[in-house]
Amino acid sequence: MKTCVSVVCYRYKVLANGESPLMLRISKEGRRTMKSLGVSVDPKFWNFDTNQPKPNCPNRQLIRQIMLKYESEYNGKILAKEMNEEEFTPQMIVAEQKERIKAQTVEEVYKAIIAELKERGSVGNAYAYLNSYNVLKSFNRDKPLNFTFSRIDVDYLEKFEEWMRARGNKETSMSFQMRTLRAVFNRAIKRRAVAREKNPFAEYKISRFNTQTPKRALSKADVMKIVDADCATESDLCRLAQDIFTFSYLCGGISFVDVANLTPDNIVEGRLSYHRQKTHGAINVPLSERAMRIVNRYAESCKQSGYLFPILDSCKHSTPMQKRNRVHKVCHQVNKELRQLARRLDISGDLTTYVARHSFATVLKKSGVNIGIISEALGHHSLKTTQIYLDSFENSQIDEAMQHLL
Repeated sequence: MKTCVSVVCYRYKVLANGESPLMLRISKEGRRTMKSLGVSVDPKFWNFDTNQPKPNCPNRQLIRQIMLKYESEYNGKILAKEMNEEEFTPQMIVAEQKERIKAQTVEEVYKAIIAELKERGSVGNAYAYLNSYNVLKSFNRDKPLNFTFSRIDVDYLEKFEEWMRARGNKETSMSFQMRTLRAVFNRAIKRRAVAREKNPFAEYKISRFNTQTPKRALSKADVMKIVDADCATESDLCRLAQDIFTFSYLCGGISFVDVANLTPDNIVEGRLSYHRQKTHGAINVPLSERAMRIVNRYAESCKQSGYLFPILDSCKHSTPMQKRNRVHKVCHQVNKELRQLARRLDISGDLTTYVARHSFATVLKKSGVNIGIISEALGHHSLKTTQIYLDSFENSQIDEAMQHLL
């Protein structure tokens, strides 16, 4: 049934001035609701058959303009609901209030988001938004972003993409920048710094970017070169780099930041149990004898620092910012050592701690292990999927799969 919108003179109510209020009436499927327009008229000047002010009505033209404004506005709301096939009642249409937009500049919103994330201890996310801000500021010729979000339309995004391409940015980098900017825009909408209908990402699709990255996995033979390399005469940092790579490979491709945050409490009944720093998902994998030997190698430093590996120190690194900076610094040093080790062992490619994660997955896959436990479980496409799959398999299945690593 069609929804009807009309303006009526509610003659059953008489105001102090002797007039009756004009009401917006919305009817649908036997339901009806009314909303005052804040305007009144003497009933003798109202034609109740046509619901229009009579020709001799004072301020007739103004009243007709007000009526047309409200009828057009609410007919538009109803049309939008019908086009989106949304269920609604007349009461819902009247109850919806137009968003009050208090415009803020892009600069203000970015800085507010970054400050909030740092205050919550979400240092990694804060740096991601800071990076996005700096790139956007560079695009703006290093001038402050003192313009509102309404300026960021599809044309703006296409020029931003063109600017990044001209500077040799990779598809993955451009995708990251656009996804972060989209997240900022969504936050701005929630802050009511910009109207929802101004969001350009409804039309500008980030899926245009090819985010498939080159495979970083090593063959099992090359992995074993690193695992079995004799680094006894090398520096402490070189031996640490080898141990972290090996430990990561043997323990489900655990990331460097998660390795850095491991404590003795994460070893439970001969298993490694921890929550990922990035996704907070729970991981539980077996600790092989070789992985346990690596842990025992740092037992003395663990007594002082409180961490399994000599990366963080509970006495020196207490705040999220201190931890983040320390992990970033040591990861850079370890990756530098791994690259040097790869050259000595005649291993091609850019060897980093993250390669251990990809190698863990690829070696098992080539060994015929269930892809559900490997590829999706390690989050090659979605980290949320990773945790879903890890949780859905019994420990015995994961344990059996990991027997193929060495």
